[in-house]
Amino acid sequence: MKKIITLIALTLFSITNTNAQRELDSLTYENTQDINFFKSVKNRTLIQKYKTINKNVIQIGDTVILGNPTSQEFSSKTYSGSYGNKARGGISKSRSTTKKTYEFIKMGRPAGFGSIMASLNGDAQSMANNSLKNSKAIVKEIKAYHRGSKKKPLYLVMVLGEMNGRAFGINKYLSVMDTELAIESGEILLKNRKMTRDEAISKLKEAKELMEIDMMSKKEFEDLKKKLRPIIMKKE
Repeated sequence: MKKIITLIALTLFSITNTNAQRELDSLTYENTQDINFFKSVKNRTLIQKYKTINKNVIQIGDTVILGNPTSQEFSSKTYSGSYGNKARGGISKSRSTTKKTYEFIKMGRPAGFGSIMASLNGDAQSMANNSLKNSKAIVKEIKAYHRGSKKKPLYLVMVLGEMNGRAFGINKYLSVMDTELAIESGEILLKNRKMTRDEAISKLKEAKELMEIDMMSKKEFEDLKKKLRPIIMKKE
């Protein structure tokens, strides 16, 4: 009886320990690049909260907005036909179309039913297109993966759900295949996003031009300069 109790206790401890390794309360960009940290993190580890390279924070339950697509898809179709009572000749025309798509946002879950069916049909999982621009979504899940072996840095995959529990077309979810790059490229917009150093410099230059044409007072410019100084002077 004691052996059985001991075995059950060890099993429960093992399960608890495994689950603990599969979930982290928080993760930072620096953690994802630090081999002393990420070598112990397993693929598919659930992340509750993530801090980006620019110190923006995103967590499960947050609302995000889909920004501008940063990629394009090209497709071409050829139409042909014959003329006359007999097929004496043919006419063919080609039509090419360009569609703006997201580079980091896919339709469906990373390995959901839709992507599995697409793979079976020999098709690549489709990327979200421009029709979803400015759509709001809720962060349902954030998971960490290695860029190869466990000795490689981590990247985060984020699953987004529709605001009212409906679907994005035929897909219930969207997958952000690289959260850091999606945020940095502007494909994913965060609420209360912190201004980057480049953005602060650009804003200050614009303010200086406005001051020079008397569209902004010197005091307003100096106040803005003081506000932006910590962002511009921070070390990268």
